Amino acid sequence: MTIASGTLNRTIRNRPTRQLGVKSALVALIVASLLPYLLMVITSFKTNEQFARNFWNFEFPLQFDNYSRAWVQVAPYLMNTIYVAIASILLVLVVSSLAGFIIARYRFRGRGAIYGLVLLLMMIPGIANLIPLFVMMRDLGLLNTYIVLVIPYVTGGVVLGTILMRNFVEGIPQAIFDAARVDGASDLRIYFSIMLPLSLPVLGTISLMTVTTVWNDFFWPLLVLSDDSLRTVSVGLQFFQGQNATEVGPLMAGYLIASLPLVILFAFLSKYFLAGVQGGMPGSH
Repeated sequence: MTIASGTLNRTIRNRPTRQLGVKSALVALIVASLLPYLLMVITSFKTNEQFARNFWNFEFPLQFDNYSRAWVQVAPYLMNTIYVAIASILLVLVVSSLAGFIIARYRFRGRGAIYGLVLLLMMIPGIANLIPLFVMMRDLGLLNTYIVLVIPYVTGGVVLGTILMRNFVEGIPQAIFDAARVDGASDLRIYFSIMLPLSLPVLGTISLMTVTTVWNDFFWPLLVLSDDSLRTVSVGLQFFQGQNATEVGPLMAGYLIASLPLVILFAFLSKYFLAGVQGGMPGSH
């Protein structure tokens, strides 16, 4: 008994030391992750001469006109990306929420096989579809259109979205749906009034994952778009970089402008994203 008490006391005394080590490691990881972003912010307010004199700190006067110059060039790419992201998110949410709801709550022949095929699609690497998809889009005459961007994002997002929705909806008590049916609610009423409000966390997760995919994708837009007026921000920044290769301030300002919408969106959707990953409602954990 004495030995057990001594071991317990040593464990309690060592706990603050271990927690301090974990916290220090997390702080170091956060600093290392944010340092490039911080340097980008600092550099975006400099001229080339200020950048050469002082790499690490702000120098006055701050060059706010770097942002106005960068905005003129980056804004069209941002708007294109926003159009594609909104269309992709809406289509992914509609299809995946319906598919997940039906697979989770309805019993019909082939239900397991359909869900198995959805799971199978998760195992197919995207690069394997690249050439067939490009040939199909070319033969359909969809190159250099917004549609050629939206289709792959929707088809890819629906697969993961259906899996997340199905697992989430299965966790909702069946008694809620049964009570709605007893009250005379139709299937559509149950979908719109019960399932969708309860599924806000996972819908937020799917939305954030979809917009991140659209925002960060580089190879597919580069492959299917040759019209500069249609390019998304990931591809457009490469051309922006070529135009500002000798001016580091506007270049960093352009990168910062391109990253801000995603940062702001995650700030607003983070509670839904975390709740969706944890499998609950925002603020329930």
